[in-house]
Amino acid sequence: VQLQASGGGWVQPGGSLKLSCAASGSIFGFNDMGWYRQAPGKQRELVAVITSGGITRYADFAKGRFSMSKDNAKNTAYLGMNRLKPEDTAVYYCNAKTIQLDYWGQGTQVTVSS
Repeated sequence: VQLQASGGGWVQPGGSLKLSCAASGSIFGFNDMGWYRQAPGKQRELVAVITSGGITRYADFAKGRFSMSKDNAKNTAYLGMNRLKPEDTAVYYCNAKTIQLDYWGQGTQVTVSS
């Protein structure tokens, strides 16, 4: 399975973006799908996760601003991001896990600046 992340770009502070993570196959077999991000000079960090049952959890910085969802019929997960801040600037990666395997997408750049 391959994951294709898209939807990144440049946005002013306070703006919104919606990222998509399209899987080349069914996402039914994934235990979790998640979004991670990595800013320059920093370690990759978890942003949000959605379980196979649709339960979501978020990093503290994402709570109240970001929303993760998925569409099983489209084999796609999403990350809606609102009230973006300059510190949200990073490459955002999608991830999917099964019991045995860990898949990563190629990343999409999000830049928040005025």
